[in-house]
Parts: sequence; C-alpha cells; structure tokens
Amino acid sequence: MVITESDVIYEDNHLIAINKRAGDIVQVDETQDEPLDEQVKRFLERKYNKPNAFLGVIHRLDRPVSGVILFAKTSKALERMNKQFKDRRTQKTYFAVVKNKPPHLNGNLQHWLFKDQRKNFVTHYSKEVPGSQFAELNYKLLGEVKGFYLLEVNPITGRSHQIRVQLASMGCPIVGDNKYGYPRGSKKGSICLHARKLQFIHPVQNKPIELFAKLPVDGFWERFEQF
Repeated sequence: MVITESDVIYEDNHLIAINKRAGDIVQVDETQDEPLDEQVKRFLERKYNKPNAFLGVIHRLDRPVSGVILFAKTSKALERMNKQFKDRRTQKTYFAVVKNKPPHLNGNLQHWLFKDQRKNFVTHYSKEVPGSQFAELNYKLLGEVKGFYLLEVNPITGRSHQIRVQLASMGCPIVGDNKYGYPRGSKKGSICLHARKLQFIHPVQNKPIELFAKLPVDGFWERFEQF
C-alpha cells in the first residue's frame, strides 16, 4: 500500500498522524510484510524530497485494527510523546462493534492479562497470576443498528489485545475477531475495532491536540456514521 495525503489526519514539523487501514502492521514482524512506519517514511521522503527522513513509532495498533496512529518526525517529539504514553497522560477512544448486547449500558472492566508470546494469544484472569499485567477500561453503549451494537471504549491501561480480550470476557467479542470468540473471521483480516480519537499535549507547542479518524469505508462501518 502507498500512503497518500488522504491518509493523513494531522501533520506539523514534529508529528504526523495517519488513519491506519485494518490489515496494516505498524512495525516489521515475522511476516516480513511492509510495515506502516516504512510506508509513512517513504511518504515523507517523497513529499519533502528528503532521503532518510526520521520517523519514530510512538504507539501501536493491532494489525486487524483501524484508526488514528501517531508517529514522531523528530527525536525530541518521540522522546516526549513516549513519556506521555508511559505516564498515561494521553486519552484514547475506540469504537467497537459487537453482536451481543452488553450486560450494562456502561461499565468498567478490570482483569489481569497474560500473553502467550509464542501463540500471540492473551488470556484474562480475575486475579493476578505469574507474568500477568493489570488491565482496565471503561465502555458505554452508543447505539444499535440492525442487530449490531456500537460501543465506545476508553482504555485506562495499554495492554496487548486488551480491548479485544476484555470485551470478549463479558460475552461481547468484537465482530470479525475469531481469535477471541467471534464465530467467524473477516476475509479482509480486519475486526470491527477502530481507534476513533486520540488526545494528547503537543510535545513542543505544549497545547492540547485532539485527533479524529474517520470510520473505514468497507460496506459495514458506514451504518455507524451517525455516531
């Protein structure tokens, strides 16, 4: 895939935010597929005719997830944004579509998550187990369209596969996520989880920034545009 201006949500001298497509990997992995960070780096090199442009990965999204992802264009921005994410001073909002109605209109989920690195699979527990990490999120039901329910999810911690596992734990696996309990996967390798909004303090200008990612155009997400 080639990154174009239509994929760019925000850009200045220090940062660039992209509306990630489901199926893109953020950084190189064992598949050796071209990662998003390399695509964005090439985009910047073409745009500014600047070979070997700097691009730093600040955070990640799972491969089947779409939505806003932020990269640093300078080492100073990378260092400062990494600290913001580590200190949990950023706020992330996701949209998730599930088939089963959640037990409550809104709620808080807390678990201990253990990741099997070899299988790339996360298991949730109600209490701490060796090697586990605490995970917490808030959710609320935004609405229902044709038998599917749209949830707004605000993760408080940032654990691998956290939203996918925690929603599945209450009987609401994300549509298309057969790894965590949905009966069938997507032919496109995507799941209905979208990083909708990212809020943070600009690392240089020290002002609040709020970024929104448009919903994917795939024949399914369009029905939730009203939200």
